[in-house]
Amino acid sequence: MAQANALRRRVLDAFDRAILRILQRDNRTPQRTIGEAVNLSAAAVQRRVAAMEKAGIIERNVAIVDTRAVQMGITAIVKVQLADERSRTVDAAKALFRDAPEVQQCYYVTGGISFVLVIVAADMVAYDAISRRLFSENEAIASFRSLIALDRVKFGTEIMIPDAAMVPAPGRC
Repeated sequence: MAQANALRRRVLDAFDRAILRILQRDNRTPQRTIGEAVNLSAAAVQRRVAAMEKAGIIERNVAIVDTRAVQMGITAIVKVQLADERSRTVDAAKALFRDAPEVQQCYYVTGGISFVLVIVAADMVAYDAISRRLFSENEAIASFRSLIALDRVKFGTEIMIPDAAMVPAPGRC
């Protein structure tokens, strides 16, 4: 809760937005290099990054691993429909999917389905076991549909960060 309040209080300026664009491409970029790119000192960049981390704007720093390099040859996009949308059912599904290491991404969505998941597995035998455990043998799941990716055309971790001038003032749309 405190982190959510801090997130609401911190307004990103043009420097913060420029720093975030660079860090999304490579979070190991030296602060001196970032400073040169955005016209700030390395110390100022360090203070801003620390403040964005504290506010929860930068959630974490991670390494993106090529799934093929670790023999995870199957990527499935799975549409899941719950048996009902009661809070208890939804919360249990969120916990199940959050705790499953094979689930790389999970979205609770609208539009006639309950969840969209991205799952990785070594092969189809492993994916079958995962889908049985998470979906087929789960009474809270009414149905699911798996879409197996043939090729990863685009994979990104960068979100589009608009310039400060493009962002509406708080409370305005």
